[in-house]
Amino acid sequence: MSAPVEQAPAEPVLVGAAPGYRAGHTLPLRVEAIRQLKRRRTLVMGGILAILPFILIAAFAIGGTPDGRDNGRITLMDTATASGANFAATCLFVSAGFLLVVPVALFHGDTVASEASWSSLRYLLAAPVPRTRLLWSKLAVALGFSAAAMALLPLVALAAGTVAYGWGPLELPTGGSLGAGASLGRLGIVVAFVFVSQLVTAGLAFWLSTKTDAPLGAVGGAVGLTIIGNVLDAVTALGGWREILPAHWQFAWIDALQPQLEWTGMVKGASVSVTYALVLFALAFRNFSRKDIVS
Repeated sequence: MSAPVEQAPAEPVLVGAAPGYRAGHTLPLRVEAIRQLKRRRTLVMGGILAILPFILIAAFAIGGTPDGRDNGRITLMDTATASGANFAATCLFVSAGFLLVVPVALFHGDTVASEASWSSLRYLLAAPVPRTRLLWSKLAVALGFSAAAMALLPLVALAAGTVAYGWGPLELPTGGSLGAGASLGRLGIVVAFVFVSQLVTAGLAFWLSTKTDAPLGAVGGAVGLTIIGNVLDAVTALGGWREILPAHWQFAWIDALQPQLEWTGMVKGASVSVTYALVLFALAFRNFSRKDIVS
């Protein structure tokens, strides 16, 4: 006699819910991603990131090869036209401090607040979409779009830079070079670190999005607090206290553009960013679970 076949436990069903209702099936990620992809602000932000490399190429064509050596030292900007890989690294350098902050703040700050401003949030919850499920779906999509924004800029820059300046090794500001194949791996590390370092801005915007019904308030607040962090990091009188600021480590990825890859700064920066982000995401879920939804 064969042993009885064990069946997987059934998914919990909400008491009094309609037949077939499953909380885990509400607001699928695919549906939320398509909704966000069709938003005008998503298309505009993607266009801005895609056009930036071509603006820089035009600037170099008009102004000539960059040669801004400081006391004989070569900077990343000085090697911008050495190869497509160098151009991609330069685009990341000029945009990581502010431009890449904007899409992260936009995608996360516009999540819950925009639904509230459209008076559609209460209808989503009445569907019923559980509050935790709604936040997880929106957070996952926002993180995915932010990661896509981080990858879009260097990919376009690499392609455009290769056409304009050729495919070749990555010339390092500290001297020497990396082969074309190895340079792609280093650029991948840079993009990954830039994304992790922006998680603090993502957490700020997401938390503020659960606190206000004004999307611009959440986005602007996150960008403003990020700028304040950059200003505080510039105050050298703070000494070692600056190391607890995420802004202090935002350019630690420069260590990846050395002959010998150095991880220390990037590990410290990633630890600080992830810690702040986890706290802010937790605050967002806690606040939204207790929030009185009136819009």
